[in-house]
Amino acid sequence: MTVGGIVSAIVLGAVVGALGRLIVGGRRSMPGWMTVAVGVVAAFAGTGLSAMVGFRASGWNFWETIFQIGIAAVGVLLVAALWPPRTHR
Repeated sequence: MTVGGIVSAIVLGAVVGALGRLIVGGRRSMPGWMTVAVGVVAAFAGTGLSAMVGFRASGWNFWETIFQIGIAAVGVLLVAALWPPRTHR
């Protein structure tokens, strides 16, 4: 993977993670960098899932994006449930 591919995966992951967090709603105790990390993993997982199902096409694919956002929403829910709550001093 090239440097441009890594940067675009991080940017796409941030967008997918933010959309997943928006879908979940509510206040989450996990930090922003964790949302980006969940989004990057969800972007790769959604791409793999759409290829397994057979929705793979060159360029942008609607179903691939839906899979990515859905996986990100589930990932945000799971990580937020396991992430320790913020303590206020």
